[in-house]
Parts: sequence; structure tokens; C-alpha cells
Amino acid sequence: MRLFISIEIPQEIKKEIEKIQNCLPEFQGKKTEFENLHLTLKFLGEFSENKLNEIKSALSQVKCSSFETKIYQLGFFSPSQIRIIWLSMSNCEILQKEIDEKLSNIFSKEKRFMSHLTIARIKEVENKKRFIELINKINIPEMRFQINHFNLMQSYLKSSGPEYKILEKFNL
Repeated sequence: MRLFISIEIPQEIKKEIEKIQNCLPEFQGKKTEFENLHLTLKFLGEFSENKLNEIKSALSQVKCSSFETKIYQLGFFSPSQIRIIWLSMSNCEILQKEIDEKLSNIFSKEKRFMSHLTIARIKEVENKKRFIELINKINIPEMRFQINHFNLMQSYLKSSGPEYKILEKFNL
């Protein structure tokens, strides 16, 4: 089983993100599918099903209050090699650290967590400088929503792209 922990994005916010995706300059690659938009808090990797109960038990111990997040910035990791276009999300670090702590007997802690929602994966752009200029001109509307839970997810990698399934929802 390929597992990760995520925050769901509400439908109305996904619609706003889709508008942003439609403003992206031309590139070779793929936009994240509407139904797959999420924030990954921790990627766990491949595990046998017998480890699932231990992971669920650890995640049920997470203590964090619900909180508001804001999507506020469009960006990419490296101007020299643009591969991922993302949107930043605020206030998710506390929840991620709490998840890391509760899973520390099973998984190593994240060395560096950056709260980002991937909206496109880039294979190639014709003119990087122009692409960056156009990215920087995209207006990001204020998008806020409440985080009341997180999910343990299973990922199925298919030739058409990944498919995700919620294995368990954990309320805050």
C-alpha cells in the first residue's frame, strides 16, 4: 500500500484553484486533476497492510485544534529547473509537526516541511524567463477555509495518473 497523510481542499476552493491553473502560461507537463488537489502533510511510502493498524493508532493520538488556513502565494522551487508549480498554505506546520511526533516510532521526522499544494508538474517550458514573468503576474484571490480533519490516504499509481482513496479521516 502506498500511503500519505493529507488535508482535503473544499470544492469551492478547488474551483478557484482551477481558475488559477487555467491562467498558467503554456508548458509541457500536467496540471493536477481537480479531484486530486490536496495538501500532503507527510508521505509515508509503501507498506504492507499489517502496518496499517499501527499507523492508524498513532494518527488517532494526534492532538491539534481545528484552524484556518489561507492560500496566499503561487510559486515554484527552483527558477533554473522549474518542475512543480504550487500554492502556499498557511498554518499547517503545527499539525504536520504533531503528526510527525506521533509517527516518530514508525517513520523518521521530516527534515524540512513546506506547506504547498501542487497545481502543476512541468516537464519543459520554452522560455523560462518569460514563463516566470507570466507566473508572477497571476493574481491569487484570497482563499481561506477551516481545517477540521486530516486523512490517511492510499495512492494508486496508474498510467492515466494517480488515484487517491481515503482510508481514514481523523477529526481535530
